[in-house]
Amino acid sequence: MHIVVLAGGVGGARFLRGVLAAAPGAEVTAVVNTGDDVTLHGLRICPDLDTVMYTLGDGIDDERGWGRRGESWTVKDELAAYGAEPTWFGLGDRDLATHLVRTRMLDAGYPLSDVTAALAQRWQPGVRLLPMSDQRVETHVVVTDPDTGRPRAIHFQEWWIRHRAALDASSFVQVGVDDARPGPGVVEALSTADAVLFAPSNPVVSIGTVLGVPGIRDAVRAASGRVVGISPIVDGAALRGMADRCLPVVGVEVSAEGVGRHYGARSADGLLDAWLVHTDDPATVPGVDVRAVPLLMGSPEATRALARAALDAAGVATP
Repeated sequence: MHIVVLAGGVGGARFLRGVLAAAPGAEVTAVVNTGDDVTLHGLRICPDLDTVMYTLGDGIDDERGWGRRGESWTVKDELAAYGAEPTWFGLGDRDLATHLVRTRMLDAGYPLSDVTAALAQRWQPGVRLLPMSDQRVETHVVVTDPDTGRPRAIHFQEWWIRHRAALDASSFVQVGVDDARPGPGVVEALSTADAVLFAPSNPVVSIGTVLGVPGIRDAVRAASGRVVGISPIVDGAALRGMADRCLPVVGVEVSAEGVGRHYGARSADGLLDAWLVHTDDPATVPGVDVRAVPLLMGSPEATRALARAALDAAGVATP
């Protein structure tokens, strides 16, 4: 059995952990958003790829949901002492090693997919970890500058980490996405998948960015297996992150139904065959098999049960 999961960061990583537990022995491919990637202090940082890799490789700080367990912050403190900007993005000492190796390999000419495979050799995540593209794509947010009152674009990381999404966004721009190509193996994985799952990741800046790479949306629509999405919205609020700050910007209602209709039915030029919403969270998505199940991933057992429900909606058997 081959399962493909489109994923962002924390929610995607935790859902993938459930998929591995629900379908032991299955071949699992994770197609991960790289629109959050950023270069800081001369280092190329891939937050979503690293969060998935650390989570599945048992190196994540589970309390924060990102970064390394047992982290220290000596380099961050020293950079701050020098006044080296940006001070709002913290690089942990353990995490720094990953970015150093990645940057050195990229500078030597290796594509991101090869670099990711090399880093994964250490962590053994149990999935085939694929960046959505080898080409550089970065999500920027158009906001109103509080000092000038004029619109300006800032990197998504600055909007989210520095400003905590407090600046009202007027649009999201995936710089470079139009010229990007699906990463090696992405289209092939989708074409052979028995199930394609959308993790409960941000529909705009995570799953939406992956689907924005030319060729990936078409490959999802052409997949032979059923396509099942999991709502990141429960009772009108984001489970984690800032989806509720992003969805209105693209004209989507902050609800399980709103996101389901945003993805649409595969039978009507959309993407979904089935859509999982939280228990008692009403949703109607024309042409889509909507199922209400517990979505909260509060324990390994609950996360495994959610993954089983998704695979059941995809029509594949689990142990």
